[in-house]
Amino acid sequence: MPDSLKPLILGDLEIKIPIVQGGMGLQVSTAPLAGAVANCGGAGTIASVGLGFGTDENEVDFVKASREGIERQMRRTWELTKGVVGVNALVALNNYEDLVRTSIKEKADFIVSGAGLPLRLPEFAEGSNAKLIPIVSSGRAATIMIKTWKRRYNRPPDAFVVEGPLAGGHLGFSFKDLESSQKNPLEDLVKEVLEVTDAYEKDSGVKIPVIAAGGIYDGKDMAKFLKMGVSGVQIATRFVATFECDVSDKFKQLYIDAKPEDVVIIKSPVGMPGRSLKTKLVEDVVRGKRELIKCNYRCLKTCNPGTTPYCIMHALYNAVIGDIDHAVVFAGSNAARVTKIVSVKEVMDEIVSETIEELGKMN
Repeated sequence: MPDSLKPLILGDLEIKIPIVQGGMGLQVSTAPLAGAVANCGGAGTIASVGLGFGTDENEVDFVKASREGIERQMRRTWELTKGVVGVNALVALNNYEDLVRTSIKEKADFIVSGAGLPLRLPEFAEGSNAKLIPIVSSGRAATIMIKTWKRRYNRPPDAFVVEGPLAGGHLGFSFKDLESSQKNPLEDLVKEVLEVTDAYEKDSGVKIPVIAAGGIYDGKDMAKFLKMGVSGVQIATRFVATFECDVSDKFKQLYIDAKPEDVVIIKSPVGMPGRSLKTKLVEDVVRGKRELIKCNYRCLKTCNPGTTPYCIMHALYNAVIGDIDHAVVFAGSNAARVTKIVSVKEVMDEIVSETIEELGKMN
């Protein structure tokens, strides 16, 4: 039986425990959570989306407030840890470039980028040693990223996060694909992307690590994907009900009280499906109710305040501050397995020990 896990190596960056804490937007994964994961040897992630919320939207410069939010969170994080911490930045945001450039300025170790293919990411991170990690949901997307970055920037991605349909939050799949949990399972997607990265390594001699994400909850899940050939896993839902996660107690309690049938797929104004827990707002939206939207932020490229049924950013922020009736609470497919609030260290230790034990059985 192995007594430790192989680190996740991204070029000259070593993550001792190959667990990346997933970025959860609208101030769910902030400095206390990211720093705690990093202190345990994993990779912490600050979610850049929505760090400008909580200020008067009639007066605030949203781009400036978001930039200041990244600066504040990263500087706080470096006070908490000497470990590995990066930033999650969404392509769908109007201020995507500014968020990436600010994260680079604040010495983020890596940038994870999804909600669209981050075709220009190397341009925004030019001159930095930060590792650049696209989120993909197919082998085809991985191929496009490799070819585009090779042609434009003469470099490959430093890793891929392969996100499957069981993840929480916005999903890179159609509603039709999500109707069956057997459609595009993460195992198949990981296999597709590994075939792409293995072929690239054979041609170039350069390894692109693959990180599996979406529905990974415990050590058995982690061991299964490590055995398939991934270099690490990304986990988000499991870290919400921790003491270090800086959200309201009502948010965490919703996870603890959730039953499997409370985890639902919703239509988000972003233009993508999203996996959420049931709240009054979610049930109202499903019934066709529309909220009157007045928005000066215009944070999303695809959002039209005149036609959208609700503001996803406000709804997510309401969850963080505990206004659950008016909230969207994103969660992964395994949210109902969360039963109590624990420390990040307890979560990390449990997953690592289970993974080591399971790998021993497999061998």
